[in-house]
Amino acid sequence: MTTNRASEPSATAPLLDLQALVAAVRRRRRLWGSLALLGLLAGAAVAVLLPPPPSAVTKVLVAHQEDQPNDTGTLIRTDVALLGTTRIAGAALRSLGSRESPEDFMRDYRGTGLTNNLLQIDVTGDSEAEAVARAEALADAFVADHVRRIREAANAEAKSLLDQRDRMRKELAEVNEAIGDGPPETDPTASADLESLFARRAELTSRIADFDQRAAEARMGTPRLVAGTQIVDAPRAVRHSLPRTVATDAAIGLVLGLALGLAVAAVGAVVADRPVLRREIAANLGASVIAELPRTRRRPAGMWRLRRTRAARTRLTVSLARRVRGSAEPVSLLELGCARDASVIALDVARALAADGPVTVVDGLPGPQLAGRRPQPGDPAVVGGERAAAVPPQERRLGVGSVAPGTAWTDLQYLGTRTVLVVRAGHGSAAWLHTVARQLADQRIAVIGVVLIDPDPRDRTDGTLWDGPHTVPRGHGERPARQNGGGASHTVQAVGEGRLRTERLPMPAARVPDSDQEAR
Repeated sequence: MTTNRASEPSATAPLLDLQALVAAVRRRRRLWGSLALLGLLAGAAVAVLLPPPPSAVTKVLVAHQEDQPNDTGTLIRTDVALLGTTRIAGAALRSLGSRESPEDFMRDYRGTGLTNNLLQIDVTGDSEAEAVARAEALADAFVADHVRRIREAANAEAKSLLDQRDRMRKELAEVNEAIGDGPPETDPTASADLESLFARRAELTSRIADFDQRAAEARMGTPRLVAGTQIVDAPRAVRHSLPRTVATDAAIGLVLGLALGLAVAAVGAVVADRPVLRREIAANLGASVIAELPRTRRRPAGMWRLRRTRAARTRLTVSLARRVRGSAEPVSLLELGCARDASVIALDVARALAADGPVTVVDGLPGPQLAGRRPQPGDPAVVGGERAAAVPPQERRLGVGSVAPGTAWTDLQYLGTRTVLVVRAGHGSAAWLHTVARQLADQRIAVIGVVLIDPDPRDRTDGTLWDGPHTVPRGHGERPARQNGGGASHTVQAVGEGRLRTERLPMPAARVPDSDQEAR
């Protein structure tokens, strides 16, 4: 049995194809664009409907005894934490004469350390005047509490030094008394003891003087710290600009909506697993992409787009008409997600074939795309699928059907034993494309090519199977049906039902590109 190397890359395919993911997300631009627009409108609406409350701000310069040039902000963070305590909140409320609880009041203000010694206090209130009064009361309460803590610390340090000085004074008095009560100088032993007492008295005198100096310095440093802690920016109301607030909130909403939309689109693309690239669609269907067409849109398009679409459709019509003329078996068009486009293509091909003789279009579509249309002069005859057997043998017929979920697979043979699949990119999942390929193989319907509708304009992948048919995995003992691949004609040998069968595959049709891409 020949080896199909076209299926080998799928074995080494990455778990997540970023190119396919980007293409799928780009195709869902309506989703993430809508969410981005919704976020923008929601942000603007929040700014208009929920304006920020009146607020005031003040700044306090805080001096610390332990200030160091290399301080990492620990001291100012401590001051911010102290600002959010019930002691300072209660003191501010008492100065305001308010009965509000400190816990509720703490939710209306916050402190921010701007530098190692600069504290900013932001306060909200029911009005600008109330916010300013609250900010002033908080700043005064914080300064008073900080000064009180500085003085208490200095007094505690000075008291500790003076207590040690007093203990040494008592010891000095004892030493002086011992010196005054000493023995006569004629005693050598008493003379040595007296010298040690004099040395001890000198040491105690020096240490007492040192403690006096340190206690004085502790008290002298307090006025500097007290004077250094002050309100440097008087409390003032913060003016809110509505246009600026609307613009800021709208920008934030736009970014959040766009991020959410991209995330949802990416997750949806991975979960849905709907192939978009030519390479993936050709690999899943086991047939080459022979042409691409933009999707037929109900809204008006620009003149340049109309000309490009008409040129691509004309090339496709000529190519398909040539294939139908060269086929000894009936040919059908089977659509997946693009019934309107398939019906338009079928009518164009039938009109092109009408120059060679009568043509009948067999309508097997589930919708009214062909049966419900208004016939125009010169259009080919259109009959339903139930009347396909009544078409004269000498009259050429072109079947149009669907391979969407719910298709009656056994009825597709009556439309034609050779088919061109008209598939909309990103419509069917990979599992369903495999199902279509397998069902067509079971019905002995050869796929001679794929027409891709609404392709990704930035797709640069190749949709041609160059090395033989891409067979769909089959169960043990099943007979593989005839399929068409890309490249040169191949001879496929398959074992089925206990006998060897050799088939000659038809030559693939040339690919008909649109105006944006060259034929490969």
